[in-house]
Amino acid sequence: MATENAGSGSVEYIQHHLTNLSVGHGFWQLNIDTLIFSFLLGGVILLVARKIGQTMRAETPGKLQNAVEGILEFVEGQVRDSFGGRAPNLVAPLALTILLWVWLMNFMDLLPIDLLPAIAHGLGVPHLKVVPTTDLNTPLAMALVVFALSIFYNLKVKGLGGYIKMFLFHPFGKFFIPINVVMTLIEELAKPISLGLRLFGNMFAGELVFMLIALLTLGATLSAGLLIWFPLQVVLDLAWLIFHILVISLQAFIFMVLTIVYLGMAHVDADSH
Repeated sequence: MATENAGSGSVEYIQHHLTNLSVGHGFWQLNIDTLIFSFLLGGVILLVARKIGQTMRAETPGKLQNAVEGILEFVEGQVRDSFGGRAPNLVAPLALTILLWVWLMNFMDLLPIDLLPAIAHGLGVPHLKVVPTTDLNTPLAMALVVFALSIFYNLKVKGLGGYIKMFLFHPFGKFFIPINVVMTLIEELAKPISLGLRLFGNMFAGELVFMLIALLTLGATLSAGLLIWFPLQVVLDLAWLIFHILVISLQAFIFMVLTIVYLGMAHVDADSH
């Protein structure tokens, strides 16, 4: 019976942390916590950018200004490598926004997993997910925006005829038009799906590991066993935290780079296929 209660408690604990604070049902459901934290972190980026802009000094740059300039040069380098020539004015700011915003949303996974949900529970809020990128809606929404921009630039650069030509004659030439259409359509649709699912899958898995580590001492009472499990929990939590810093940074970088690559591919002339 004790084992069953422990198992039930573990399942309830995980389900509670995987449940969003939401309104509505089905397609019309809005995850309030995802929206709040996404806009809040976006606001942090705007406030910091405004502060840096007001205090920027060419003669005596501070540490924060140097760090920001380093990030800007890094993003501009990625854009140049992908586009070769002059990229549209939108691309670099979009890439920078994605890098910083995704990284900040991912960073929320490094906070103690029960901290903010416990505070919210004390204020009468039943559920609270604080990592927007562990909500599938967030990565897919960003991926669909990138996909829409890709279509826009394809039509702008190639024209409607050139865009259709890409589906008809790529990748196997004019003698395999039906196969080309199917293959290219699958290739294009796979871009936003893989872009969104890659970020979601890695962040969801990371959050789940934190939950499993937290379960080591869930509901434990002061005993000799706790003296063994608690130090182990601390060591595992710290080890995964350090590794997860690399994960959240890598996922933000990959999302940014693929965005640049997809927009760069949209600027390739149709005749080069």
